Amino acid sequence: MPGNTIGERFVLTSFGESHGKCVGAVVDGCPAGLEFSEADVQKELDLRRPGQSIVTTQRREEDIVEILSGVFNGRTTGAPIGMLIRNADKDSRAYEAILNTPRPGHADLTARIKYGEFNDYRGGGRFSGRITASFVMGGALAKKLLADVLGIEIVAYTLEIGGIKAENFSIEDARRNRYSNEVRSPDPEVAEKLRKRIIEVRGQGDSLGGIVECVALNLPVGLGEPVFSSLDSDLAKIALSIPAVKGVEFGSGFGSARRRGTENNDQYRLAGGKIVSPTNNAGGILGGLSNGMPLVYRIAFKPASSIAAKQGTVDVSKKEETELVVPGRHDPTVVPRAVPVVESVTALVLADHALRAGIIPPVLRKEGNPP
Repeated sequence: MPGNTIGERFVLTSFGESHGKCVGAVVDGCPAGLEFSEADVQKELDLRRPGQSIVTTQRREEDIVEILSGVFNGRTTGAPIGMLIRNADKDSRAYEAILNTPRPGHADLTARIKYGEFNDYRGGGRFSGRITASFVMGGALAKKLLADVLGIEIVAYTLEIGGIKAENFSIEDARRNRYSNEVRSPDPEVAEKLRKRIIEVRGQGDSLGGIVECVALNLPVGLGEPVFSSLDSDLAKIALSIPAVKGVEFGSGFGSARRRGTENNDQYRLAGGKIVSPTNNAGGILGGLSNGMPLVYRIAFKPASSIAAKQGTVDVSKKEETELVVPGRHDPTVVPRAVPVVESVTALVLADHALRAGIIPPVLRKEGNPP
C-alpha cells in the first residue's frame, strides 16, 4: 500500500504540501447513512489551526474545509469522501534563501537525497506538520462514526511540556479544561505555568518538547487483529506518522520495565457478577486486543526543530560548513496543536478496527427502515 494511505476498511489517503495549493484527505470505507457536514470537520480543524495563540506559529490560515464528494443530503453515501483546505497565508521566500542549507532536525536533507532534488522543499513540503490537517479531516469523520454508532469518546490533552507535568486530575477535568486554555492542559494552574515557560523559551530563540496523553472510553472488547495488526501496533504506527513524534507508550509503558509482575499485572476481581480489574497498567489492551478498560497511551514529541537560535549546518552546493538561523513563523512547541491530531489518529484506527470486527455495519439504517 502506498505510504500516504493507511487503514484496511476505513482508509485514509492524505495529500498536499505545506506551501502547495491545498492539503486534503480522501476517506474510503465509511458506512453510508452517517450524518456528516462541513461543520463537523470545521470544529476539529479549528482546534489545530495555526495563528490562534502566542504559544503557536503566527502563520494565519483560516483552514476552511470543503467537502468535495461522498456526502449527499447531509449523510454519507458510501462513496469516497474527499475533503480539502486551501493554503492561503504562505510565504516561500524564506525557504528559497535556505534551499542549500538544510535545517537541523528537519527532513530537508533526507528528502533532497531521496527524491533527487525534485521534492517540494517549501515549508517542509510533504514533511511539514501542516499535513496533519488531513489527519484531522479524516479523524473528524471517524470520531463522528464512533460516537454516533458505538458511543466511543476520545479525550487527548497535554500531559507535559518542558518538564512541567499535569498531575492529580481526572478524566472529567481533562474533558472540561483541555480546550479552554492555549496549551491544552487538563489543569488550569499548570496551563499558566506552561504558557509562561513556552514564552520564556521562545524569547531565547529555542523550543520545547512534551507529551500528549490520550484516553478512549467505552471501547468494546476485542478490537484488534493479531499479530501484526494488533490494536496497539496500529495505534503506534499512526502515532509515529505524526511529524515530531519520537516515542509511544501504552498504560504503564516504560515504567513497567522497572516493576515486578506482582506490581504490573492487572489482577481480576468479581463485581456484581462481572470480571473487573481495579488497575489499568495494560492501558486497555491485552494481547493486541481491547479489553474493555479505557485505552490509555502517551505520545512523546521532540522540541520543534525550527528555532531562531543559530545552528550549524552545511551548504550542500559549496560543500562547506556554515551556520543557519531559520527564518519564518514557527511553533515554539508543537504539543498544543498536536492534541486534536492525536485524537484524530486514534479515531481513525478505532474506526478501522470496529469495521473490521463487524461491530459497525456498512449501512447505518434509519430507525423504522427495513433492513
